[in-house]
Amino acid sequence: RAQMEVRDVHYSHYGRMCPIETPEGPNIGLINSLSSYARVNEFGFIETPYRKVDLDTNSITDQIDYLTADEEDSYVVAQANSRLDENGRFLDDEVVCRFRGNNTVMAKEKMDYMDVSPKQVVSAATACIPFLENDDSNRALMGANMQRQ
Repeated sequence: RAQMEVRDVHYSHYGRMCPIETPEGPNIGLINSLSSYARVNEFGFIETPYRKVDLDTNSITDQIDYLTADEEDSYVVAQANSRLDENGRFLDDEVVCRFRGNNTVMAKEKMDYMDVSPKQVVSAATACIPFLENDDSNRALMGANMQRQ
């Protein structure tokens, strides 16, 4: 019988494994689905895409880099819904971001990457659930499983 630690969502799953779409019953948390934008590289590691930030101009570039979980640990990643101007520069002086698995607020000059989309966290079936962020977790799990059928 699998322990709870195996079933828990780990911060390294962000953008790689869907935290919601999993079977109900004894296999909950043991069987997972890839997130919408995730891919498996030639070595079998799961990667997720990020938009590169130009450190000289502090603007978001069109360059997309796919990073594994261990590569992501050394970068500061801004959320996809961060406010940008028409030139792709951060409007706010401080930006909500992730660094080594912790959500924090840092100066815009420290950003290395930005999420591609707010939907990159969840699977394709889960992304079809309207107003997911306001939904009860059990209801979201059942909805995601129904979307798969």
